[in-house]
Amino acid sequence: MTSSEKKILLREILIFSSMNFYTIGVYNSSEEEFFGKLINNNIDTFCDIRQRRGVRGAKYSFVNSIKLQRRLKDLNINYQHILELAPTKEIRDKQKEADIKNNIFKRNREELGPVFKSHYKAEVISRFNFLKFFDSMKTNNAENIVLFCVEERPKACHRSLVAQKIEDEYKLEFIDL
Repeated sequence: MTSSEKKILLREILIFSSMNFYTIGVYNSSEEEFFGKLINNNIDTFCDIRQRRGVRGAKYSFVNSIKLQRRLKDLNINYQHILELAPTKEIRDKQKEADIKNNIFKRNREELGPVFKSHYKAEVISRFNFLKFFDSMKTNNAENIVLFCVEERPKACHRSLVAQKIEDEYKLEFIDL
């Protein structure tokens, strides 16, 4: 990175440093707990980074896309689906294979496997335009932004990889709710 690129990047970081970033999962949360976390942290922008925006069964149906968007609208929280940050089916299948090999159920997984991580970083994160993302957040006057996917544990979910990239490259901190 050249000196002028670093200066531009630093300027961008300073612009975005007034934003607060969070991650959230839904498993093992009730509807009341889930939305309570958003309300208590003054979330104004909800970034759904799932590929498929539905959850099987009634227990978590409140995070199925249509119900979720309605509820967020009622709470005056901006909803954005950022499909470009979702892992592809092929990447998810690699994690599924590792889980089967290690005899781990998806909901019991503590951390993503190295194969998932390397493919996700190479095929998704490396292609994502984070400065455009930050600019979009700024344009929408976002102050408290949450990245959402379903897994309870951040390290068992791709949202932790996105958060880590932003923390490492842009020096912005994330709080998991």
